[in-house]
Amino acid sequence: MNSNKLGFIGLGNMGGRMTRCLVNSGIDVLGFDPQPDAAKKAGAREAQDIRQIMSECDVIMLSLPDSKVVESVMLNPTGILAHCRSGQIIIDLSTASAASTLRLNAQLKEKGVSYIDAGISGGAAAAEKGQLTLMVGGEETAIQMIEWAFAPIASKVVVMGSSGAGHTTKLLNNFLNAVSLAATAEVMVAGKKAGLDLQRLLDVLNSSSGVNFATINRFPRIIQGDYLEGGLTGKLMTKDLVLYADLLHQLGMTSLNSAGPLASFGLATALGYGDVISNRVVDAIGDISGGIRLYSSDN
Repeated sequence: MNSNKLGFIGLGNMGGRMTRCLVNSGIDVLGFDPQPDAAKKAGAREAQDIRQIMSECDVIMLSLPDSKVVESVMLNPTGILAHCRSGQIIIDLSTASAASTLRLNAQLKEKGVSYIDAGISGGAAAAEKGQLTLMVGGEETAIQMIEWAFAPIASKVVVMGSSGAGHTTKLLNNFLNAVSLAATAEVMVAGKKAGLDLQRLLDVLNSSSGVNFATINRFPRIIQGDYLEGGLTGKLMTKDLVLYADLLHQLGMTSLNSAGPLASFGLATALGYGDVISNRVVDAIGDISGGIRLYSSDN
């Protein structure tokens, strides 16, 4: 297996950053994305189509928006399943339905292809630095064979189990991410409306039981006017929440806590924030709270 070459399908916000890290590490990346110049911007060689990638590369990474797109790339007549070869390894870095992952794994396995689901966490900043956390599912022997492909993009790789385990773990993580972001956004708007000093409020939260990823890593920047643009959008956050609720339904569980963040990010999309970073949920909550903004030039 050529450890100096791989294919990459999906060179958007996260895929483009990961590709740049791979290229900078000396790996020859053949990239494909429907957006013109996406491969060039990421430093990769541009493939004409998916068939070319499947012909030239033994290891192929995917970074796509959701299971619907993953399935299209896999199953359409010009896609992966139609042109794969025995011995290839597909690494799916998307946030996808575990049920869909299991179905695709079964189809690829029949052709002698290994399918690795590798959920990612850390956002655009970690992707830029090659410091993502990967939660991985699939056959251990195949995972060991592609450690060289993980090294340039991740500082932590945890093998969670068999096929589907990586994507399941990602949905659980993203649910907690959504809860903490939506809840902290609400608290910060309330603090602003109550006339509190937001820097002092964060200092208290980060030294108390309310501390979470959003209070530590997001809102210290947001109250300065930096929304950390480039990360997960509001619409994609909503999609992940729906996938989480669907997962719990499949497990025979009831989700008692997903209604709040679903309402928050649904509101953000309805108010026009769906295509920007999910951190903008704080502005959506601010809008319906009297036009509150955490930052202004008068701060």
